[in-house]
This record gives sequence, C-alpha cells and structure tokens, in this order.
Amino acid sequence: MRTRTLLALTSSGLLWGTTVPLSKVALADWGPAWLTVARFTLAALPLAWIGRRHLRRALTPGVAGWGVAGYGVVIVLQNAGIERTSVSHAALLIGAMPVLVALLTVGLGRGRVGPVAWLGFAVALGGIAVISVDGVGAASLAGDALVLVSLLFAAAFMVAQPRLLAGRDPVAVTAVQLAAAALGTLPVAVAVDGVPTAAPGAAPMAAMVGLAVGGTLVPFTLFAWAQARISPEVAGAFLNLEPLVGVVLGVAAFGDPLGVPQVVGGAAILAGIGLNAVPLGGRRTGPAAAGPAVTNPAAGSTAGSTAGPRELTGAGVG
Repeated sequence: MRTRTLLALTSSGLLWGTTVPLSKVALADWGPAWLTVARFTLAALPLAWIGRRHLRRALTPGVAGWGVAGYGVVIVLQNAGIERTSVSHAALLIGAMPVLVALLTVGLGRGRVGPVAWLGFAVALGGIAVISVDGVGAASLAGDALVLVSLLFAAAFMVAQPRLLAGRDPVAVTAVQLAAAALGTLPVAVAVDGVPTAAPGAAPMAAMVGLAVGGTLVPFTLFAWAQARISPEVAGAFLNLEPLVGVVLGVAAFGDPLGVPQVVGGAAILAGIGLNAVPLGGRRTGPAAAGPAVTNPAAGSTAGSTAGPRELTGAGVG
C-alpha cells in the first residue's frame, strides 16, 4: 500500500506538470475562466459515472463547498495573480505550498512535523527558488498577493480533504468537488470572459481535453485516493514535482534554455520530495483525520484511517 501511495502521488505531480504548456495552447481560443469551467466539467462527468453508486454519500454541502473553494477559487485566483506578476514569483510562491500545508496542519493540532520533514521542505523550496530566479519577469505586489491567497485556500483544502474523504469513495468525492467548482466558476466566466461567440479551434480544443483528462481527471483522482491513506503534509510535498516537470517540458517543447540552475534546482526538488517520503516507511499511512475505512472500488480494497491526531516525525509516523 505504501508503494501504491507513492506511485499515485508521483503520478499526480508529473501529470499536473503538463498543465502549463497545455493551458498555453488552450488559452489561444479559451478565456481563462471558461477554460476552467470546461476543464472541470469534462473531468467531472466520467468520474460521476464511475462513482455513481457512491455519489449520494459524497454529495454534501461540505464536500461541494470545499470543491468550489479548493478547486474553483484557487484556479481563478492563481490565473489572476499570474497575469499580474512574474513567472518566477508565482513559481516560488506555489513551491511554498507544502510548507503552508505543514504549518496549517501543525497549527490546527492535527500533526507534528519532524526535523527530516522540515529539511525536505527547505531543500525542495530552495530548488524551486534556484529555478525561479534564473528567469525574472515583471512582478507586482498585487499579483503576488493573489497567488498567495490562492495558496492559502489550497492549503486549507488539503488539510480538510482527508476528513471529507473519510468513509467516502474518493472518486465520487472528486466528481462532486470538480462539478461544484465548474458551477461556482460559471458566473465568473460570464462576467469576466463574456459569452463565447465562436467555437475554439482544433488545437485549443484538444489541449482543453488534455487538461481535463491528463491534467485533472486522472491526477485529482489519484491524489484524492492517496490522501485517504496519508497525511496532508506528506502528500503536499509531491506538488513540487509540478514546477520540475514544467521546466523539462519548457526545454523540450518550447526551447527554453537548460543550464546549471535548472539541473541543480531539479535535483534539489527531487531530494526534498525524497526526504518528505521518509514518513511513509513508518508504522501507519492513514490520513491525519479520524474516520471509518475508505473503500477503493477500482482495487476492491479497503484502507482504514487512524482515529485522533497523530505525529509526523522524520523517522516515521508515530
């Protein structure tokens, strides 16, 4: 189960790394808000069918509300922030997400992060900083603030998600949350982007489908499945794979320069993720939240969650 959890988290991070180049292609014909609506709607439909037997249990105000906040609000704020600040600033702030998750988890008394885990956060954040500062663009305080606010919503969502998943099917929960995010973003799309007057071209449409399937449906489901079996502070560390993949794709597909900063920063990100994965070798891998077992319909297996708050140490889960 520990190996499956690691693979699920790693796959999620790698797939999320493809969303930046796909978004660049899609935004040629899609407005930012409409792209979010279409992406989440297309991803939610097959998930709802797969998890249809468990939708009733997942369809609660809490699950839907966190879907709007954790997916819809986060993406809208991040898009608005990135438009107003530099790529390097946005990447550095997004790279701080695992640290925000850990701080929020500790602040709420739901866990304790040991020295090895903190070292992993620092190393990974340092790697992202090395990559980011190599390409400085026009930054603004307003843009940085919007990205930071989006990360606060995202961190709160990651901390709340294990409790929402407890006793529920992760596929059904993800379907409800993505659908709620699409509905919640729809008024913003109409107000900000306006009503579309023409259909997107073939390439932007294909990129949107790629975002919905490879950048949303598959990674969100895998991440939700993994979050039902691991603490949010450890799961959050794997988000650092996203900027690493973005750099690789930028070099391979867009001709971005590859130098010492990219190589050193990428190695540091991988090392930081490795340090944060150390707790998986401990005695427990259940989520920090209390709750009944969570069933995975695809594998036909059941993973029990742990009652009460727990401690996350560098040497394992105690």
